[in-house]
Amino acid sequence: MKNQFDVIVVGAGAAGLTAGIWAARAGAKVLILEHMDQAGKKILATGNGKCNFTNEKQGIAYYRGKNPAFVLPALEQFGLKETLAFFQELGIEPRSKRDGYYYPASGQASAIREVLLMECRRLSVSIGYEIGIRSIQKENDFFLFQTKQGGFQSRSCIIATGGKAAKQTGSDGSGIPYLVSFGHKLTDIVPALVQLQVKQSFFKEIAGIRADGKVELYIDDEKISEDRGELQLTSFGISGIPVFQVSRYGAYGLLYDKKVRASINFLPDLNRKQTEELLENRFYVWGADKTAREALIGLFPEKLNLVLLKKSKIIPEKPAVRCSERERKSLAFQTQNFTVDVIGTKGFDGAQVTAGGVDTDEICPKTMESKRVNGLFFAGEVMDIDGMCGGYNLQWAWTSGYMAGISAAGFCGKEAHWEHEFQKKRGGL
Repeated sequence: MKNQFDVIVVGAGAAGLTAGIWAARAGAKVLILEHMDQAGKKILATGNGKCNFTNEKQGIAYYRGKNPAFVLPALEQFGLKETLAFFQELGIEPRSKRDGYYYPASGQASAIREVLLMECRRLSVSIGYEIGIRSIQKENDFFLFQTKQGGFQSRSCIIATGGKAAKQTGSDGSGIPYLVSFGHKLTDIVPALVQLQVKQSFFKEIAGIRADGKVELYIDDEKISEDRGELQLTSFGISGIPVFQVSRYGAYGLLYDKKVRASINFLPDLNRKQTEELLENRFYVWGADKTAREALIGLFPEKLNLVLLKKSKIIPEKPAVRCSERERKSLAFQTQNFTVDVIGTKGFDGAQVTAGGVDTDEICPKTMESKRVNGLFFAGEVMDIDGMCGGYNLQWAWTSGYMAGISAAGFCGKEAHWEHEFQKKRGGL
């Protein structure tokens, strides 16, 4: 039968392409169905177009979800070492930069996508583009796909449709109906690695500011998460990697109608006493002929100085030496406890990834196979696993794609010859 395959992968993103490659390496006849006009569009947007494709720091601390430990068995099989070897074999020369981030030596995300597609072509993996899937059903021992382009049949199926983040790349939640039709439970889905919107109107006055700092996220006055790095203050609220790292918790808090607030520390290397001493020196020792505003120049961006003084109830043009101890302590407090009320996120269109998805309680962590439907496998963001910034979401795509690919091929009775050869090459056997 022309349209009959061993493995059909739904979704030609990072996870889907990887799954297709490993299934084909194991000897399976593979078809990937993609509803966009090209594969791997989301890959092109990663790492500001440079593709931070993994990170030397790995472990449960970098992954989130209902059960983050779900990732561990898979990472033991295909983690950092295996990922670097895989891509180097495909032609990507890895370069490690700050904080253990790995990028292609070419500095181009397009190189990652191209080598994956090259390998698909070499292995005769078929990719159907702009496929409109009407239904996926399992009858007897086969999965039946009804599409606008006709029917397809396979012995196993891998769902790698992503979440709902970045709709323009194809990650639009279109895979959810298939999951529901197979009886799978989904955990609540929210945007993650996303900017946060705040209530305070003065953010229009400080839009465009970038400053090093620490952000702490509170839900109903309980600190849930924190991170540090370069913060971006915008007209609508707060952004930057530290905000992205804590944003999923804020999104869930808002979903459950909790009180969500963020506290920013603009002097995270100093304790309160040191901060007060610093301001005393700037206002008294070095501020004899300066105003309060001028005493802060060089410490924080000018627009931020004015907002900090206003929140501390200090008149900007007041002589620095005439500011009272109480005013200085108030200013010290504001610089390290710049608290705002979070009222929203920038939504799925502004998010880099989706938090939530197929409940991992219903998936075997060693194979990525459904516990509900034999022969059904999952890969990537469609599951309730999301990673921090730093290459972790792509690492999960490579890892889960590998596991799903070889497992789906194995389900069809194919032996993973390539998998064994790969393990030998990297010293695993």
